[in-house]
Amino acid sequence: MLGSMQDWPLLVWKLIDHAAINHGDREVISLTCEGTKHRSNWRTIQRRSKQVAGALRSLGMIPADRVATLAWNTHRHVEAWYGISGMGGVAHTINPRLFDDQIVYIANHAEDRVLMFDISFLPQVERLAPRFTTIEHYVLLTDREHMPEGSSLDLKCYEDLIAAESPETPWTELDENAPSGLCYTSGTTGNPKGVQYTHRSNVLHAMAACMTDTFRMSVQTVVLPIVPMFHANAWSIPYTAAAAGATLVMGGPNFDAPTLHQLILDEGVDLALAVPTVWLAMLQYLEKTGGNLGKLDRTAIGGSAVPRSMIESFDKQHGVTVIQLWGMTEMSPLGTIGSAPPAVAAMSYEDQLNYRVKQGRGMFGVDMKIVGDDGKELPRNGRDFGRLLVRGPWTVGTYFKGDGGQVLDADGWFDTGDVATLDQYSYMHIVDRSKDVIKSGGEWISSIDLENAAVGAPGVAEAAVIGVAHPKWDERPLLLVREKDGATVTKESVLAYLDGKIAKWWTPDDVLVVDDLPHTATGKLLKTELRERYKDYKLPTA
Repeated sequence: MLGSMQDWPLLVWKLIDHAAINHGDREVISLTCEGTKHRSNWRTIQRRSKQVAGALRSLGMIPADRVATLAWNTHRHVEAWYGISGMGGVAHTINPRLFDDQIVYIANHAEDRVLMFDISFLPQVERLAPRFTTIEHYVLLTDREHMPEGSSLDLKCYEDLIAAESPETPWTELDENAPSGLCYTSGTTGNPKGVQYTHRSNVLHAMAACMTDTFRMSVQTVVLPIVPMFHANAWSIPYTAAAAGATLVMGGPNFDAPTLHQLILDEGVDLALAVPTVWLAMLQYLEKTGGNLGKLDRTAIGGSAVPRSMIESFDKQHGVTVIQLWGMTEMSPLGTIGSAPPAVAAMSYEDQLNYRVKQGRGMFGVDMKIVGDDGKELPRNGRDFGRLLVRGPWTVGTYFKGDGGQVLDADGWFDTGDVATLDQYSYMHIVDRSKDVIKSGGEWISSIDLENAAVGAPGVAEAAVIGVAHPKWDERPLLLVREKDGATVTKESVLAYLDGKIAKWWTPDDVLVVDDLPHTATGKLLKTELRERYKDYKLPTA
């Protein structure tokens, strides 16, 4: 027996239709690759997205075809995103920061038929085009005035292409389980693997992101997703902003603190989202200039763990609340959000910080548990840690084209590859990636916790911890730190700062001050390269 409610499929284009009809005048603002600031609104974005859908049909695209984007957060990228899904295609966002070989592999594996890209990536695309095996059309996301001359590619001008189509072009009616987006993750072994989102999963994820305990977004919100759209859908913000009717502000190709700071002030941004490295640069900039963050009320930070010192700096110096979150490409990406239950909210500030440095609490739509090596579930006591497993309607069921084989266990759980604890309030705390945890004398040391403690030391801009071979303890921690501009840091000063802040046996066996620390294309510390660099390093305690 079935119920008697309407069968209203959850389709991505219904988000932007809602925004256009009910919040049409709310602005969509972006800094462009051409160096200007562009102002639009949801009504215009929706109409132009329909023109994109019509243009793709005119190019011969059919439902389930993959259309790639190599683009920053701009109004045109948002239009393309909705237009691709709206004609039934799959919006495949490619990370331009990947190595050439990775980009070529990803585009060819996805069998992308169209590549839509920003003008700043023209040299990169011209270089890689001979290696792309399935791309038929190259669309430059710019206007006729900025079209280059003498390109080796047969370029199509985005503005010319969509101008030939009607803003009344109909959307494609689809099953809500039809594919809508595709994003590749390099956080797995072997080649990058594709995660193919459905219309249903994206819409449910956007609705969950709107909840009060998530981003607290409403029609009054002015939101700046600094996290790029090619990083797991910019954490759903282009979808969520449409659902809430919020004003959407985007920085285009700009990630430097002065430009972002001015954008926050000029547009009255009250919610911004970014990885810790972006905010680290911002806090250092504000410290130098004595600047403030205007109307910014809260920031959501994910991608890697947020140091306690960063949370305190935002709180005490700028009156900005940090919402820590955790997720992964395989989860669309949201999994946990740092919302405080009443019992934690009633604690002293210092005690609250002990929970705020954790990755947050599971949101509705995400089941979560930790298991030991025997596969049995471990208690939620905040002490026992094990492999973190998740499941839910926006969690991957299988990688694109079946790569990696069966990724779920018999009960439908996905192993995240993280080692974590869960406590009595359901706060999840990442101890480490299973491949990065340091095993010393049979006990585990969290490199993440050590890094977050060390980055609070005076003069330290960034810290990384890796395990180095030790004849007695198997592995011991080596701490690598990068200095702030003009600061002087020594091994002795860092160890003195850490004294009393970590367990004695966690104390790094050596501290090296380095000029740089390598990062992945998504801004995370590149531990594999660090382990290779220091694989023969001899600790003074060895």
